[in-house]
Amino acid sequence: MGEIIVNTAGAIPLTAYLIVGLIMFFAGIYGFFARKNLIMILISVELVLNAVDINFAAFNRYLFPDQMEGMFYALFVIAIAACETAVAIAIIINVYRKFGNTEVDNIQQMKE
Repeated sequence: MGEIIVNTAGAIPLTAYLIVGLIMFFAGIYGFFARKNLIMILISVELVLNAVDINFAAFNRYLFPDQMEGMFYALFVIAIAACETAVAIAIIINVYRKFGNTEVDNIQQMKE
C-alpha cells in the first residue's frame, strides 16, 4: 500500500536531456567567445546556465526521483542568473550611454 510504482513506459530517456543540455552548453560557449556584442555575450552565458539547470533537473529525476535536491539547485542557479543579469544589464547600459553601442572593445577604452 505504501509503495509508489512509477510507470516509465514512454518516458524520455536521460540521454535525450543530456544531449539537449550539451547542445545548449556548447552553443553558449561558442556564443560567448565568438560574439562582440555585450548583450549577445550575456545571452550566451544564460544559455550555459540553462544547460546546467537541465542537467540538474534530469539527474534529479532519473537518479533520485524521491528527492528534490536537483530541483533546488536549479532554482538556486536561476536566482543567481537573475542577479547576474541585473548587474550585467546595468554595466551594458553604462557602456551604451558612454559610447552609443554595446561592443566589447569599448570596455577596454573605459579603463583609459
